[in-house]
Amino acid sequence: MTRNRPRSRGSTPGYAPRVTKQPVELHVISDSTGETAVRLVHALEAQFPGQEFEEIRHPRVETVDDLQLALNRAKGRPAVIVYTLVHPELREAARALCRRYRLHYCDLLGHPIEAVAKVAGVAAQMTPGARAPLDSTYFKRIAAIEFAVKYDDGVGAGLHEADIILVGVSRTSKTPLSMYLGYLGYRTANVPVVKGIEPPSALFQVDPTKIVGLTIDAERLHEIRRQRAARLGGNQRAYAELVEIYAELEQAEAIHRRLGCPVIEISDLSIEETAARVIRLVERRRAETKTKDEAPVA
Repeated sequence: MTRNRPRSRGSTPGYAPRVTKQPVELHVISDSTGETAVRLVHALEAQFPGQEFEEIRHPRVETVDDLQLALNRAKGRPAVIVYTLVHPELREAARALCRRYRLHYCDLLGHPIEAVAKVAGVAAQMTPGARAPLDSTYFKRIAAIEFAVKYDDGVGAGLHEADIILVGVSRTSKTPLSMYLGYLGYRTANVPVVKGIEPPSALFQVDPTKIVGLTIDAERLHEIRRQRAARLGGNQRAYAELVEIYAELEQAEAIHRRLGCPVIEISDLSIEETAARVIRLVERRRAETKTKDEAPVA
């Protein structure tokens, strides 16, 4: 059993959720490492800002005795049990024990396995910790992530090879967004807009349908940079100065207009939300261009 320290999510402006006296215990039980369940648990925690949680992990639960030991820890506590157990006997035991101990529980694998088996007409292998095969999709994803690393922040000459090009000022999430898009299989390059410096000429020569601009609210960017400057130490006044930020954003806006690219305001968006919008914009523009090219000449 591994135990994480209690965590609380920061409150959003104007919202003051009630905080319970005790943290809610989230017990993650798995016959493997438990990483699948942990990702869901983190998503759950994000939906309850201000509530304190305590994650307690029980990996490698392989017998009913192991399971009973884990659930005994949660019995009588303000706890939710989240489990990913492949073997049907263990899943059934977990369900029965949770009901006996009056514990709230969530079976992450049981129903999905049964549903896929029913539709596919093929029984699941029931192998704990089984991983997806190393197919062409996997290698495409790895290549795209390596591409994002290689051509991060305007480095190199990969703009013509990129599937997506992001253009924006510093701290508009270009790098993490490039990595996430790489994880989704899109080769992504990003070009920073730096005050007084002209972007690379290649940016104006590539297929414009794959370029997306990123922008951010000036006050929000000022706060991000102020915090970063404090962490870096030294004289970072120009980096965080609000007047300078407005000038940078105006330059970025002018470059976006020259490129004729769509622009996404990322102030209140997560990386996942921004990535979804980027992909939707690029694919829609490509489809529109293809339709125009295929249209018969009058």
